Amino acid sequence: MKSAVIAVTGASGRIGGRVARRITRAGAPVRLLGRDPSRLPELPGAVAAPPVSYADPKAMRTALEDAHTLFLVSARESADRVREHTVAVDAAVAAGIERIVYVSFLGAAPDATFTFARDHWYTEQHIRATGLRHTFLRDSFYFAALAAMTGADGVLRGPAGDGRVSAVAHDDIADAASAVLLDRADGGTGHDGRTYDLTGPEALTLDEVAGVLGRFAGRPVRYEAETRPQAYGSRMRHGAPDWELAGWVTSYEAIGAGELATVSDAVPRLTGRPAKDLATYLRENPDSYAHLLPSSG
Repeated sequence: MKSAVIAVTGASGRIGGRVARRITRAGAPVRLLGRDPSRLPELPGAVAAPPVSYADPKAMRTALEDAHTLFLVSARESADRVREHTVAVDAAVAAGIERIVYVSFLGAAPDATFTFARDHWYTEQHIRATGLRHTFLRDSFYFAALAAMTGADGVLRGPAGDGRVSAVAHDDIADAASAVLLDRADGGTGHDGRTYDLTGPEALTLDEVAGVLGRFAGRPVRYEAETRPQAYGSRMRHGAPDWELAGWVTSYEAIGAGELATVSDAVPRLTGRPAKDLATYLRENPDSYAHLLPSSG
């Protein structure tokens, strides 16, 4: 009989690490995957695989041998991300993995405004084509990202107009993912073929986001709408490659286009509790807006 081992990729990161901790606490046998095993958490019931990269099919196949489920956290944004995902999925098939739970993105589509969301759609299509059991978790923007996108000058800049975004907390993603993984670890099929939009409880404009950030930071924080040329111009100084600049700018444009305004009840349905709102997230994570705090002089 196939083992019930759940292989967790990105296990040293914000999503993979949270998920690994939750499912090991529930007693699931876990295999931790990451580029640097020294950064992987030490968890009872979890075994660290040797160093592994999505782009290395042999290492991926070895790391996944005898595992039942692959929790696939998307790779870092890159020009080759779809290829990396494809290699990882093919290695999972070769290793005999029976199901994949993939961390995708809200509104994933071949023509999505947000260029990185297109990567997720192509990855989803490749996973579907394998015939493996699968579940897609389409996360909205993270609250942490919205805070990080706000400059130390207290300005959140981008071409989002008055569009809305249903941002979500990392903890809610991890709780929802864990519910899916644990339900299927015993061989059930409740989540097979499902796609869940994982969002916060409301969709906010960036003006509203700035207002909440300012309340917690104790200083004025505002949203400054940019045109597309202004957005590219204000980010050119970072020296990022074209594909990365496009991702940064189109993330805002997707908000403006209304593609990230979906509010789903998937988090409360999967976790049994309400999704956190922005204020709750900031209250629990003061480090996320520490760069906005007034200087102590």
